[in-house]
Amino acid sequence: MLLRIEDLTERRRVERMRADFVANVSHELRTPLTAVIGFLETLQGPARDDAKVRDRFLGVMAEQAGRMKRLIDDLLSLSRLEMRAHVRPEATVDLCEILRQVADLVTPAASAAGVALQLRGCETPQTVRGDREELVQVFTNLIENGVKYGGSGGRAGIRGRTEPPQPPLLRANARDFCRGVDPLPLPRLTERFYRAHTEKAGSTRGTGLGLAIVKHIVTRHGGRLIIESVPGEGSTFSVRLDRRLSATAKSEGGQ
Repeated sequence: MLLRIEDLTERRRVERMRADFVANVSHELRTPLTAVIGFLETLQGPARDDAKVRDRFLGVMAEQAGRMKRLIDDLLSLSRLEMRAHVRPEATVDLCEILRQVADLVTPAASAAGVALQLRGCETPQTVRGDREELVQVFTNLIENGVKYGGSGGRAGIRGRTEPPQPPLLRANARDFCRGVDPLPLPRLTERFYRAHTEKAGSTRGTGLGLAIVKHIVTRHGGRLIIESVPGEGSTFSVRLDRRLSATAKSEGGQ
Protein backbone atom coordinates (compact mmCIF):
# COMPACT_ATOMS: atom_id res chain seq x y z
CA MET A 1 0.00 0.00 0.00
CA LEU A 2 1.32 3.42 -0.98
CA LEU A 3 -0.01 6.50 0.80
CA ARG A 4 0.73 9.85 -0.83
CA ILE A 5 -0.03 13.15 0.89
CA GLU A 6 0.09 16.31 -1.20
CA ASP A 7 -0.56 19.86 -0.05
CA LEU A 8 -2.88 21.44 -2.62
CA THR A 9 -3.28 24.74 -0.78
CA GLU A 10 -1.09 26.76 -3.15
CA ARG A 11 -2.60 25.16 -6.25
CA ARG A 12 -6.11 25.90 -5.02
CA ARG A 13 -5.11 29.48 -4.23
CA VAL A 14 -3.73 29.98 -7.74
CA GLU A 15 -6.85 28.44 -9.24
CA ARG A 16 -9.06 30.79 -7.22
CA MET A 17 -6.94 33.78 -8.26
CA ARG A 18 -7.20 32.76 -11.92
CA ALA A 19 -10.96 32.26 -11.67
CA ASP A 20 -11.41 35.60 -9.88
CA PHE A 21 -9.24 37.35 -12.46
CA VAL A 22 -11.24 35.96 -15.40
CA ALA A 23 -14.50 36.86 -13.65
CA ASN A 24 -13.31 40.43 -12.97
CA VAL A 25 -12.07 40.95 -16.54
CA SER A 26 -15.35 39.60 -17.91
CA HIS A 27 -17.34 41.93 -15.67
CA GLU A 28 -15.25 44.99 -16.53
CA LEU A 29 -15.60 44.30 -20.27
CA ARG A 30 -19.25 43.23 -20.19
CA THR A 31 -20.55 46.51 -18.76
CA PRO A 32 -19.25 48.87 -21.50
CA LEU A 33 -19.81 46.24 -24.21
CA THR A 34 -23.46 45.84 -23.17
CA ALA A 35 -23.89 49.62 -23.33
CA VAL A 36 -22.36 49.81 -26.82
CA ILE A 37 -24.55 46.97 -28.10
CA GLY A 38 -27.67 48.59 -26.61
CA PHE A 39 -26.92 51.94 -28.24
CA LEU A 40 -26.21 50.26 -31.59
CA GLU A 41 -29.54 48.47 -31.50
CA THR A 42 -31.30 51.76 -30.71
CA LEU A 43 -29.50 53.56 -33.55
CA GLN A 44 -30.45 50.79 -35.96
CA GLY A 45 -34.06 51.03 -34.85
CA PRO A 46 -36.07 53.84 -33.21
CA ALA A 47 -33.31 56.48 -33.37
CA ARG A 48 -32.20 55.75 -36.92
CA ASP A 49 -33.29 59.18 -38.24
CA ASP A 50 -32.88 61.24 -35.05
CA ALA A 51 -29.66 63.24 -35.54
CA LYS A 52 -29.64 64.66 -32.00
CA VAL A 53 -30.00 61.27 -30.32
CA ARG A 54 -27.51 59.74 -32.74
CA ASP A 55 -24.80 62.28 -31.86
CA ARG A 56 -25.36 61.79 -28.13
CA PHE A 57 -25.28 58.00 -28.38
CA LEU A 58 -22.16 58.02 -30.56
CA GLY A 59 -20.40 60.11 -27.91
CA VAL A 60 -21.32 57.63 -25.18
CA MET A 61 -20.25 54.71 -27.37
CA ALA A 62 -16.87 56.33 -28.00
CA GLU A 63 -16.42 56.79 -24.23
CA GLN A 64 -17.27 53.14 -23.53
CA ALA A 65 -14.97 51.94 -26.33
CA GLY A 66 -12.17 54.01 -24.79
CA ARG A 67 -12.88 52.40 -21.43
CA MET A 68 -12.49 48.92 -22.95
CA LYS A 69 -9.28 49.96 -24.72
CA ARG A 70 -7.76 51.26 -21.46
CA LEU A 71 -8.59 47.98 -19.76
CA ILE A 72 -7.02 45.92 -22.55
CA ASP A 73 -3.92 48.16 -22.58
CA ASP A 74 -3.53 47.71 -18.81
CA LEU A 75 -3.97 43.94 -19.10
CA LEU A 76 -1.27 43.81 -21.78
CA SER A 77 1.01 45.94 -19.58
CA LEU A 78 0.53 43.53 -16.68
CA SER A 79 1.26 40.56 -18.93
CA ARG A 80 4.50 42.11 -20.20
CA LEU A 81 5.59 43.02 -16.68
CA GLU A 82 4.96 39.52 -15.37
CA MET A 83 7.09 38.05 -18.17
CA ARG A 84 10.00 40.34 -17.14
CA ALA A 85 9.35 40.29 -13.40
CA HIS A 86 12.80 38.90 -12.51
CA VAL A 87 14.83 40.96 -14.99
CA ARG A 88 16.26 44.08 -13.37
CA PRO A 89 16.69 47.16 -15.58
CA GLU A 90 20.34 47.95 -16.31
CA ALA A 91 20.01 51.48 -17.69
CA THR A 92 20.41 54.65 -15.62
CA VAL A 93 17.92 57.50 -15.64
CA ASP A 94 17.48 60.83 -13.93
CA LEU A 95 14.41 60.41 -11.76
CA CYS A 96 13.98 64.16 -11.35
CA GLU A 97 13.84 64.61 -15.12
CA ILE A 98 11.13 61.93 -15.21
CA LEU A 99 9.16 63.67 -12.45
CA ARG A 100 9.36 67.00 -14.29
CA GLN A 101 8.16 65.33 -17.50
CA VAL A 102 5.24 63.69 -15.70
CA ALA A 103 4.33 66.95 -13.98
CA ASP A 104 4.20 68.67 -17.39
CA LEU A 105 1.99 65.88 -18.73
CA VAL A 106 -0.46 65.95 -15.83
CA THR A 107 -0.61 69.73 -15.27
CA PRO A 108 -3.36 70.37 -17.88
CA ALA A 109 -5.63 67.74 -16.27
CA ALA A 110 -4.80 69.09 -12.82
CA SER A 111 -5.65 72.65 -13.87
CA ALA A 112 -8.94 71.47 -15.39
CA ALA A 113 -9.78 69.75 -12.10
CA GLY A 114 -8.84 72.85 -10.07
CA VAL A 115 -5.87 71.11 -8.45
CA ALA A 116 -2.55 72.92 -7.95
CA LEU A 117 0.33 70.55 -8.73
CA GLN A 118 3.61 71.18 -6.87
CA LEU A 119 7.03 69.63 -7.63
CA ARG A 120 9.75 69.87 -4.97
CA GLY A 121 13.16 68.38 -4.23
CA CYS A 122 14.37 68.15 -7.82
CA GLU A 123 16.86 70.97 -7.92
CA THR A 124 19.70 68.55 -8.80
CA PRO A 125 19.75 65.33 -10.87
CA GLN A 126 18.96 62.09 -9.01
CA THR A 127 20.23 59.03 -10.87
CA VAL A 128 18.73 55.57 -10.39
CA ARG A 129 18.74 52.23 -12.18
CA GLY A 130 15.54 51.99 -14.15
CA ASP A 131 13.50 51.74 -17.30
CA ARG A 132 12.49 55.25 -18.31
CA GLU A 133 9.13 54.41 -19.88
CA GLU A 134 8.09 52.20 -16.97
CA LEU A 135 8.99 54.85 -14.39
CA VAL A 136 7.07 57.47 -16.38
CA GLN A 137 4.10 55.08 -16.24
CA VAL A 138 4.50 54.67 -12.47
CA PHE A 139 4.51 58.36 -11.61
CA THR A 140 1.93 59.31 -14.21
CA ASN A 141 -0.42 56.80 -12.62
CA LEU A 142 0.29 57.96 -9.06
CA ILE A 143 0.03 61.66 -9.83
CA GLU A 144 -3.12 61.24 -11.93
CA ASN A 145 -4.64 59.37 -8.99
CA GLY A 146 -3.71 62.29 -6.75
CA VAL A 147 -5.44 64.67 -9.14
CA LYS A 148 -8.55 62.52 -9.59
CA TYR A 149 -9.07 61.49 -5.98
CA GLY A 150 -7.49 64.51 -4.33
CA GLY A 151 -9.51 67.14 -6.11
CA SER A 152 -11.36 68.09 -2.93
CA GLY A 153 -8.03 69.08 -1.35
CA GLY A 154 -7.24 71.54 -4.11
CA ARG A 155 -3.61 70.47 -4.43
CA ALA A 156 -1.33 67.53 -5.06
CA GLY A 157 2.41 67.27 -4.56
CA ILE A 158 5.43 65.43 -5.96
CA ARG A 159 8.71 65.27 -4.06
CA GLY A 160 12.02 63.56 -4.79
CA ARG A 161 14.65 63.12 -2.05
CA THR A 162 17.35 60.81 -0.77
CA GLU A 163 16.32 58.50 2.03
CA PRO A 164 18.28 58.92 5.27
CA PRO A 165 20.09 57.21 6.85
CA GLN A 166 20.63 55.11 3.71
CA PRO A 167 22.08 57.31 0.93
CA PRO A 168 21.79 54.56 -1.75
CA LEU A 169 17.99 54.89 -1.59
CA LEU A 170 15.95 57.55 -3.33
CA ARG A 171 12.37 58.18 -2.31
CA ALA A 172 9.80 59.92 -4.52
CA ASN A 173 6.41 60.85 -3.08
CA ALA A 174 3.11 61.56 -4.81
CA ARG A 175 0.72 63.12 -2.31
CA ASP A 176 -2.84 64.34 -2.40
CA PHE A 177 -4.76 66.27 0.24
CA CYS A 178 -8.22 64.75 -0.03
CA ARG A 179 -10.26 62.82 2.55
CA GLY A 180 -7.82 59.91 2.60
CA VAL A 181 -8.50 56.19 2.79
CA ASP A 182 -9.33 54.20 5.90
CA PRO A 183 -6.30 52.16 7.07
CA LEU A 184 -8.10 48.80 6.77
CA PRO A 185 -8.10 48.45 2.94
CA LEU A 186 -4.63 49.96 2.37
CA PRO A 187 -2.87 46.59 1.83
CA ARG A 188 -5.48 45.70 -0.80
CA LEU A 189 -5.10 48.83 -2.93
CA THR A 190 -2.51 47.14 -5.17
CA GLU A 191 -4.74 44.13 -5.85
CA ARG A 192 -6.10 43.85 -9.37
CA PHE A 193 -9.52 45.42 -9.79
CA TYR A 194 -9.71 46.49 -6.15
CA ARG A 195 -11.11 49.97 -5.56
CA ALA A 196 -11.39 51.64 -2.18
CA HIS A 197 -15.01 52.45 -1.39
CA THR A 198 -14.89 56.20 -1.00
CA GLU A 199 -17.27 58.88 -2.17
CA LYS A 200 -14.72 60.20 -4.67
CA ALA A 201 -13.81 56.73 -5.94
CA GLY A 202 -17.44 55.99 -6.63
CA SER A 203 -17.68 58.91 -9.02
CA THR A 204 -14.30 58.31 -10.72
CA ARG A 205 -13.88 55.51 -13.23
CA GLY A 206 -10.70 53.55 -13.70
CA THR A 207 -9.65 50.07 -14.75
CA GLY A 208 -8.76 49.00 -11.21
CA LEU A 209 -5.34 47.88 -12.49
CA GLY A 210 -3.29 51.05 -12.13
CA LEU A 211 -1.77 50.41 -8.71
CA ALA A 212 -1.23 46.73 -9.54
CA ILE A 213 0.86 47.84 -12.53
CA VAL A 214 2.73 50.35 -10.35
CA LYS A 215 3.57 47.64 -7.81
CA HIS A 216 4.80 45.25 -10.53
CA ILE A 217 7.08 47.91 -12.05
CA VAL A 218 8.48 49.00 -8.69
CA THR A 219 9.12 45.37 -7.72
CA ARG A 220 10.92 44.73 -11.03
CA HIS A 221 13.15 47.72 -10.24
CA GLY A 222 14.03 46.21 -6.86
CA GLY A 223 12.15 49.02 -5.13
CA ARG A 224 9.31 49.32 -2.71
CA LEU A 225 5.90 50.98 -2.87
CA ILE A 226 4.69 52.48 0.42
CA ILE A 227 1.12 53.70 0.85
CA GLU A 228 0.20 55.95 3.76
CA SER A 229 -3.16 57.57 4.30
CA VAL A 230 -4.73 59.62 7.07
CA PRO A 231 -8.52 60.07 6.91
CA GLY A 232 -9.30 63.76 6.58
CA GLU A 233 -5.73 64.70 5.58
CA GLY A 234 -4.84 62.81 2.40
CA SER A 235 -2.71 59.98 1.04
CA THR A 236 0.98 59.60 0.19
CA PHE A 237 2.29 57.05 -2.32
CA SER A 238 6.06 56.65 -1.96
CA VAL A 239 8.40 54.82 -4.31
CA ARG A 240 11.83 53.85 -2.95
CA LEU A 241 14.44 53.04 -5.58
CA ASP A 242 18.05 51.85 -5.37
CA ARG A 243 20.63 54.45 -6.45
CA ARG A 244 23.47 51.92 -6.56
CA LEU A 245 24.46 51.26 -10.16
CA SER A 246 25.29 47.86 -11.61
CA ALA A 247 28.66 47.22 -13.27
CA THR A 248 26.99 47.32 -16.70
CA ALA A 249 25.25 50.60 -15.96
CA LYS A 250 28.49 52.15 -14.69
CA SER A 251 30.43 51.13 -17.78
CA GLU A 252 27.68 52.49 -20.05
CA GLY A 253 27.59 55.73 -18.09
CA GLY A 254 31.35 56.15 -18.48
CA GLN A 255 31.34 55.73 -22.25
